[in-house]
Amino acid sequence: MARYQLILAYEGTDFAGFQRQRKARTVQAVVETALKEMDWQEESILFAGRTDAGVHATGQVIVFSLDWQHDETSLLNALNARLPDDVRAQYVSQCEAEFHPRYDASRRTYLYTIYHTPQPQPLRERYAWRIWPPLDGKLLNEAAQPFMGRHDFRSFGRAMKPGATTIREVFISRWTEYENGWRYEVSANAFLYHMVRRLVFLQVKFAKSSLTMPDLIKGFSERIIIKPGLAPSHGLVLSKVEYQGYKQGHVDRTEN
Repeated sequence: MARYQLILAYEGTDFAGFQRQRKARTVQAVVETALKEMDWQEESILFAGRTDAGVHATGQVIVFSLDWQHDETSLLNALNARLPDDVRAQYVSQCEAEFHPRYDASRRTYLYTIYHTPQPQPLRERYAWRIWPPLDGKLLNEAAQPFMGRHDFRSFGRAMKPGATTIREVFISRWTEYENGWRYEVSANAFLYHMVRRLVFLQVKFAKSSLTMPDLIKGFSERIIIKPGLAPSHGLVLSKVEYQGYKQGHVDRTEN
């Protein structure tokens, strides 16, 4: 019996989120169904983070144990042969028994894409939020800066468990120009429920002059909820999960 770490990509449109739910199609459920066909015996896989309905991923990390008698490439191919077309395993390797994809994560990175066209573009609608007229990237980046650093983000999201800390440290918060629009990159040690979609929504409001900078930072200084709302889920991608002490996609511990 070996322990495996697997990097998973999925197109979230037809999923009710990652985590298993009753009477709903989820990424966890289809992955576990595929593993059961390979004589997987555990009750549940472990995973780096929950994603909402409609959210995509290129770098979700899961962990499971399996009695597999062949090499890792064969395991990857066998799993992909059993998965639906909107979920694919990208890389698999053996990992240490104590490795946990959620609790050992040191950094998570999300990407959110906005595009600007006067009419919807069918090939982009599943993966980006269309906004017209165009937003000013300088204003978006001005709004992104206050989120940098260590803060109490309780006004911008919800803890997964009652009473859990809402303090998070953001390492990257920036917008870059991308295919007639803008892409937001945000990296933090962890995120609250709906935090990224909330941050994007507020930055867009600021760029539209519907929110002032003093209003925006009241979320930190006064811990109040300002302008309720979320950016649409389909523009969001869980891009990468990193582990200090582990090489990404490998079992080896790094030297630092």
